[in-house]
This record gives sequence, structure tokens and C-alpha cells, in this order.
Amino acid sequence: MDLMNALPTLSATEIATDRLRLRKAHDADIDGLIELQTDPQVRAHLGGPRPRTAVEQYFDANGISAIAGKAGTYVIADKETDRFIGTLVLDRRCADLPGHITEEGGELELAYLLRHGCWGAGLAFEAATAMLRAAADELPDQPVLVVTQTANERSLKLAARLGFQHMSTFEAYDAEQTLAVAELHSFKARSPVS
Repeated sequence: MDLMNALPTLSATEIATDRLRLRKAHDADIDGLIELQTDPQVRAHLGGPRPRTAVEQYFDANGISAIAGKAGTYVIADKETDRFIGTLVLDRRCADLPGHITEEGGELELAYLLRHGCWGAGLAFEAATAMLRAAADELPDQPVLVVTQTANERSLKLAARLGFQHMSTFEAYDAEQTLAVAELHSFKARSPVS
């Protein structure tokens, strides 16, 4: 049996916060999804922007279902307007990629991308916290990884603010990568103390 398909990921179809809705992608999100892949600032630590024609061709060929149907893959949208803000993914890190804390790989990995105009407002923190809390309520305790270029200071600060601890660095994609980890149970919502 394929290990990646045997391990569960988050199954919730929607998660709400004070300002956001984490939901499945729909056709109206295409422009935002294309922007995330083609924006030089958003992709600065992800190998650079992808050519717009290639991204458009991908969505023309695969449609929104290329990402909408994947468990643990969400669009971050404004709660009131439903405006596309970014994407948030909690999925299994492929065993053949570098950056693991177990020999077999397949750990949960958190990944996020926000439109550049939405940076600095705490939206990624709010969305990631809500997703990780939902996952902690649904899934057994296990490690969750964040892997990002060491040069991506914003992403490293967000990971630290979420409670991820630096584990190691490694070389991949011609750049130093940082591996940070947190235990899923650490995100369980705490009951108010009476």
C-alpha cells in the first residue's frame, strides 16, 4: 500500500475564523491562483515566478479541480467578501523530498502562500492556527513540518510564532532550507480556565 495515501490528512471542507474562511477553491479563484504563481515577490523564495502562459495553460488543462479536490488544500478567503487572499495546505511531505524527521517520511507539512498585498496583517497566522487546531481535533498526534528557504525571514518568523521549532537545515533547490517542527497536539484549542 502507498504510505502517502494510507495516512490521513485534514478532511474539513470549511474552517472559519474571525476574519477568514478556509474553503475549497472554485472557478472565481483562478485569477488569484495565477497571481500567486506569477508574482515575483510571492515566489521570491520558491524558485521565482512561473511564466503566466504556463500557469494559465495548466489551469486550462486541469481546471480548478487540480487543487480543489485535494484533502487539506484550502483557499484563504475574506469572511465577508469571499475575496481570494491565498492558499493554505496541510498535506503529507513526499518521502523522496529532502527534509524529514522520520526515516519513512510522509509527515504532515504546512505550506502557505498569500497575495503580496495581504502580507503583514496577521492573516497567515490566523489561517494556519485555525487549520492546525482543526487538524489537532481530527487527527492523531504527530509531527507537523514547515520547510522554507532559510533566506525567507517572514516565513521563518511565522513558523516560530505558530510554535514550530528549528530542527535542521539542508541544501535543496540551490538554496539552504530550514526544517521546523511542532507536535500537532500543541495546537489543540485550550478550554478557558474557570
